[in-house]
Amino acid sequence: MRIPKEQIQNTRAQQETDIVQCLKVLSAGGLILYPTDTVWGIGCDATNAEAVKRVYQLKQRDDSKALIVLIDSAEHLDHYVVDVPMIAQELIDVAVKPLTIIYEGAYNLAPNVLGDEDSVGIRVPNDEFCHQLCERFGKPIVSTSANVSGEPTARTFADISPAITGGVDYVVQYRQQDTSLHEPSNIILLSRDGTFKIIR
Repeated sequence: MRIPKEQIQNTRAQQETDIVQCLKVLSAGGLILYPTDTVWGIGCDATNAEAVKRVYQLKQRDDSKALIVLIDSAEHLDHYVVDVPMIAQELIDVAVKPLTIIYEGAYNLAPNVLGDEDSVGIRVPNDEFCHQLCERFGKPIVSTSANVSGEPTARTFADISPAITGGVDYVVQYRQQDTSLHEPSNIILLSRDGTFKIIR
């Protein structure tokens, strides 16, 4: 079925409006609710500790649990990971589903984003909206599931509770009507020596 040209233009216009608003909110240290390459996520500037603190508070989550961040390109991994194992690029290239890789020795990120031994989960999204948002923001963006800790992950926008939608500074309009069920990413723990373990 061919999508009408007007519908395509409207979708692109909505994406652009959403991205511009997201950039304003992220730059001001605010929180966004946005569709990722997996499930809907709560996002903020991953280098801003105060913004990250608000994410934990909104999710009612223990801040000892690390958060996933998105970046626009694997080429920028060395901006946030001290020693990027050579196999990282290959793992990203061969992944069929969205893949989050947990790296050891993270830096240039808010301390409360990190897990044990300064580890961090990073994903490079293929989704056009997320990719553009990350690229234009120029910094990593937190991506954590849009649910209160302990509650089921919201697989569509309609599943997100009012507590979450009302607790962010901007809710993206794009893809709210999408009823297809999305799943969280696969997760791999990658050690400095290149060995890895599948977590999910």
